[in-house]
Amino acid sequence: MADTKSLQDKVIVVTGAGRGIGRGIALLCAA
Repeated sequence: MADTKSLQDKVIVVTGAGRGIGRGIALLCAA
């Protein structure tokens, strides 16, 4: 599951960067 979560986090980062790096960072901090 760790690998799946890691991949999901990467997807969130990419999505966040696509819509707004600031939002991506916020999601990372929240996670």
